[in-house]
Amino acid sequence: MIRVLFEVGRLIGRRDRRAPTGVDRVCLAYDRWLRASPGVTLVPVHTTSRRMTALEPRWVADRIAELADRWTGAPSAPEGPGEARLLRALTGPRPARSLLGDPAEVEAGRRRRTVERLLRTRPLPDPRRGDLYLDVGHAPLDGPYGLARLRSQGVRPVVMVHDLIPITHPEFCRPGEGPRHRSRVRAALSHAAGIVANSRTTAGVLAGFADREGLSPPPVVAAPLGLEPLFAGPRWSPAAEPYFVCVGTLEARKNLAFLLTVWRRLAEELGPAAPRLALIGRHGWENESVLDHLERSPPLQGLVHHAAELPDDALARLMAGARAVLAPSAVEGFDLPALEALSLGVPVIASDIAVHRELARGARLVDPLDGPGWAAAVAGACAAPGASAPFAAPTWADHFAAVARLAGLPEGR
Repeated sequence: MIRVLFEVGRLIGRRDRRAPTGVDRVCLAYDRWLRASPGVTLVPVHTTSRRMTALEPRWVADRIAELADRWTGAPSAPEGPGEARLLRALTGPRPARSLLGDPAEVEAGRRRRTVERLLRTRPLPDPRRGDLYLDVGHAPLDGPYGLARLRSQGVRPVVMVHDLIPITHPEFCRPGEGPRHRSRVRAALSHAAGIVANSRTTAGVLAGFADREGLSPPPVVAAPLGLEPLFAGPRWSPAAEPYFVCVGTLEARKNLAFLLTVWRRLAEELGPAAPRLALIGRHGWENESVLDHLERSPPLQGLVHHAAELPDDALARLMAGARAVLAPSAVEGFDLPALEALSLGVPVIASDIAVHRELARGARLVDPLDGPGWAAAVAGACAAPGASAPFAAPTWADHFAAVARLAGLPEGR
């Protein structure tokens, strides 16, 4: 049996959220994989910058199961009232005002959850030589209780690097996040036994960073992420009234202010024939220009709508009725929604960036600064909708087989 110290702090801290981020989805998939893996003793841990503690396994399992149920929904579940209202706004008579989702809720339950977690905490026996520490959620790897200390105790740390955007594009991130992420990535390169990258694009950026920093990286495997079952298999059935969907946190790197400028031009040129747009995602960093468009631009009222969070079943239904899913980001490490849409058979119009060229095969790629090109692509999808080519999505089975080989875990599951 191999004892795996699995970092669950991020998942437990997300218990009040109604829908996951991409990193949250990865953490959830890894939890399922480890629990189903023979030959693995799972020890859920939570690491801060100064200590690592174990959490009661049964309590963690119950909390994560509740989280998965809420995030996933059920394929046969009826539309929720929020989803029905959004669909009416997208496919029925155009409302006078745009629907706007609530801002990212304040973590009102943080203190309660922290106390509850402390009550479920137990001392972690000293890590044993040969233990595997697995973190896929950006724990504080560079703190006093970080990867260096784990390696000194004979533990084999394996971590995932989702992207290096705070380092390569700090203008899109919170002040100070660049130096913090640089420290985390340096710790991974210096002390991890292995690193998982979510794409060849991310692995290439990581290799370039290691070279510039004068570091010799450990073994790195580029293993694209899998999709949830709800997004497996074509089910595209575009609504008669054309609408488009864009999924992602409302933040600067998603290029949404540019997209809304394109939509304003479509509204001015096409008038009542302009298609509608749904933005799905929580409020993020530096989204003021996006909110200004949504709240104050007269041509966009009733034309562009926003929902903060949708469970997977609702999101899949919304995508399946769209003329296309839009992915205009300036930079990405992976871009899960684009692959989910392609797997559903939904056309995708995406920015011409490295990760889309690598993974979003069959998408129509447009330069992320080409306004006329984006307007033409959207208008073309309205006038002559056509299904995307068959798409072979990456699978969790392939991903975990690659991770198992890297981490020295038993394969064949």
